[in-house]
Amino acid sequence: KVHTRKLKIAENVDFKSIASQTPGFSGADLANLCNEAALLAARFNKDSIEITDFEKSVERVLMGPEKKSRIMSVKEKEITAFHESGHALLSLILPGVNPLKKVSIIPRGLAGGYTFTPPLEDRHYWTKNELTAEITMMLGGRAAEEIILHEVTTGAQSDLEQATSMARRMVTQFGMSEKLGNVTLGKNEGPVFLGLDIMEKKNYSDNTARIIDEEVRYIVDEAYHKAKDLLKTNEDKLKILSAALMEKEVLDGET
Repeated sequence: KVHTRKLKIAENVDFKSIASQTPGFSGADLANLCNEAALLAARFNKDSIEITDFEKSVERVLMGPEKKSRIMSVKEKEITAFHESGHALLSLILPGVNPLKKVSIIPRGLAGGYTFTPPLEDRHYWTKNELTAEITMMLGGRAAEEIILHEVTTGAQSDLEQATSMARRMVTQFGMSEKLGNVTLGKNEGPVFLGLDIMEKKNYSDNTARIIDEEVRYIVDEAYHKAKDLLKTNEDKLKILSAALMEKEVLDGET
């Protein structure tokens, strides 16, 4: 409300809905979001800023602008549709994950497509099961590629990085490894080179390092097998969803 007080807002704008899509945004981020929405509305000669302008602006602030000029071959578009359908379908099936807001195969920022699942509210606590479910959803794109294409692509690079990082934090920071127990492993020594890097001090043995790697691998592998099993069971739905994405390019969670 603060950042829109000087803007003309349409009656269909629900600030609570926008707030639920912007957890962790600073005041500056919200100001940027409102400015982007105003620019979008002006570009289409609207009398007021509508809810769709705000929703598009959320994605623009988070992911960067859409790249409709980027030419994708039919094969690439199909791979992206299968990949994003894997994420989207698991977000609808898995309990404990953030709800699906939108899925798109239009390139945005560095991503060829994206599945948008913002939390409904700011969160500070996660259970082990919830984190495992999030990792499973992250791996849904890779799993869908393997099921449908019988092959994997480079499209899962970011997903794999996020899943591995989350699993490592579960083991070394959150004490969520049965083998290693309720301990934290590794100690951040603070910023190095003017904050450009964080150096982690290794305060554990080489044998413990090996167990950490094994536990991280176990968490990720188990999540991947679960993703594959769920998508294999719902392969018909996966194909329906990817076909709809090929046709429409963007689908909201309700659709």
